Amino acid sequence: MIKIDGSIGYGQVLRTVIGLSALLLKPVKIFNIRVRRPKPGLRPQHLTGVKIAAEFCAASVKGAKIGSTQVEFIPKYHKIPSYKKIDIGTAGSICLLLQTLTLLLVFADKEVTLEIVGGTDVKHAPTTTYFQHIFCYFLKRMGAEISLQTLRHGFYPKGGGRVKVNFKPVQKLKPLELIERKNLESVEVWSIASKNLQKARVAERQIEGFERNVDLPVNVKNVKYENTFSPGSSFNVALRFENCALGASSLGEKGKPAEEVGKKAALEIKKSLESKACFDKHMSDQILPFLALAEGKSKIKIEEFTEHVITNIKVIELMLERKFEIDKENRIISL
Repeated sequence: MIKIDGSIGYGQVLRTVIGLSALLLKPVKIFNIRVRRPKPGLRPQHLTGVKIAAEFCAASVKGAKIGSTQVEFIPKYHKIPSYKKIDIGTAGSICLLLQTLTLLLVFADKEVTLEIVGGTDVKHAPTTTYFQHIFCYFLKRMGAEISLQTLRHGFYPKGGGRVKVNFKPVQKLKPLELIERKNLESVEVWSIASKNLQKARVAERQIEGFERNVDLPVNVKNVKYENTFSPGSSFNVALRFENCALGASSLGEKGKPAEEVGKKAALEIKKSLESKACFDKHMSDQILPFLALAEGKSKIKIEEFTEHVITNIKVIELMLERKFEIDKENRIISL
């Protein structure tokens, strides 16, 4: 049994370890889970991820409860269904749940569809728009076909967002070598807000705030107002280059001008652009487990060595017995 000290990071440790354990059928024990967070231990989306992953690999589990700082996960064999409906029960992040399950489902022996209810646009997590247009783009480059539809957006605190995710089977992943960005091909934005914010033109003003703070031609502007269980708004941007993509997201908050939401995303994407990286700071850690599982050598230039990047490298090396080569000065990761 592999023992992992969760204090080397936060929830990312749990998601990566459980995902790899379920895929490889390696038993694990994780302790000190999220001990440095204000609310330590498992939160609803973590617990849901552990339970669903356990179901998909017939695992016996100890410590699967809210607040638990230790989990023992012993997978036996894969029994992945073709269809599964999952309700996180709160505004817990759908995308953080998917970070746990995707590692297993890209290698399933059949097509799998999940319908998930929870939070689509919540703090400290990728949005479903980012997942669809940035994460899925890179996985497709590696040979994995994943498609996500956001059927209803869900904001904090009630959530209630609903997505459908489809995974097509792939036998092996292709490595990536992305060191230099090629030409920019398009800039697309998605500005989403609750229906009760339409009179205040929140979605349009988010786009105005973005355009005011970045020197980029926006080719496609997607504006959407919809009925949500809790009021809220979000803004997403995707920059598509000939060989890669960069993304940024920002969420509305009570008392925060809509223009500031767009501005925050603009400043984030400007930083990504200036870094000359092929992976923004969010994809920099999310791509690592898949590169480690790919057949062949990969070499990528990332925006920055975030704590999540360092954590994922440590966890993957423990789980897969693979060694990353790190060039911190040039922000290059090879394996």
